[in-house]
Amino acid sequence: MPTERRLQDFAGRWTVARRIEHADGTTATFAGEAAFVPNAEGALVYTEEGELHLPTGHAMRATRRYLWTEGLVIFFDDGKPFHTLPAQGGEAVHICPPDTYRVAYDFSAWPNWRATWEVSGPKKAYTMTSDYSPL
Repeated sequence: MPTERRLQDFAGRWTVARRIEHADGTTATFAGEAAFVPNAEGALVYTEEGELHLPTGHAMRATRRYLWTEGLVIFFDDGKPFHTLPAQGGEAVHICPPDTYRVAYDFSAWPNWRATWEVSGPKKAYTMTSDYSPL
């Protein structure tokens, strides 16, 4: 039986390697770090920073922030709900009409883990795979 992950399992710093494969055959990559830092309420603030390499060959700095709370409930930086991460890994969905974001979390090689997003919508069609390793 897989081990259930708890919020504090994610605390600390991680390397992030991401591949974004678009339905048109183009690929972007991201390399950077993510930090899960406790806040005063006992949640973890997820901050990701790195370099995004676009299919055009251009590169740019990229950042994102989320709030992870007990029960592995994840919120956008503005406080809006995003999704709940299954404690043993597995799938979750976020619907933002007209787009659908499906994620599969894989903790089988813990402490290395993976999140694979399948994104679909009228103007979106890509798979985004993020690999995390502790620093």
